[in-house]
Amino acid sequence: MINAEETTTETIKTLEGLISILEDGKLGYTDAAEHVENPAMKSDFLEYARERALFIVELQNQINKLGKSTDTSGGGPLGVLHRTWIDIKSAFTGGDTEAIINACITGEEAAIEKYKMALEGNLLEHDQIYIVSKQLNSIQNTLSQIKMRAN
Repeated sequence: MINAEETTTETIKTLEGLISILEDGKLGYTDAAEHVENPAMKSDFLEYARERALFIVELQNQINKLGKSTDTSGGGPLGVLHRTWIDIKSAFTGGDTEAIINACITGEEAAIEKYKMALEGNLLEHDQIYIVSKQLNSIQNTLSQIKMRAN
C-alpha cells in the first residue's frame, strides 16, 4: 500500500507532467501565431497560448497546496519533456498554414491523452480532478475548433 507521502509525490509528478505539456502548448501556439498570416487565426492562437498560461498557474497552485514550491520556471523539474510541440516548430518555419494547423492538432491530441492518463491514474484529489477535468474539456474544445479550421 502506498503511503500518503508517496501519493503526494506521485500527484506532484502528475501535475508537473501536465504543466510540461501546457508549457509546450503555450510555446507552440505562440510560435503558430507568429507564422500564420490570417489575423483571426493569429488571434485565436494567442488566446490559446494565454489559456495555457492560466492553466499552468492553476496547476502550480495545486502543487503549492501540496507543499512543493513552483517558483522555478516551468513548474520545476519536469522529467522527460513532451516532444510533440517542440518538433512542431519545423512545420512553422515554412509558414504553411495547413502544416501549422495539423501540428496544433497533433499537439492537442497528445495533451488530451496525457490529461486522460492523469485522470485515470487515481492520484488526484477532488479539487485537482475538477481542475484537470475542466482543463481537459477546454483543450478538447480547442481541438474541435482547430479541426474545423482544417476543413
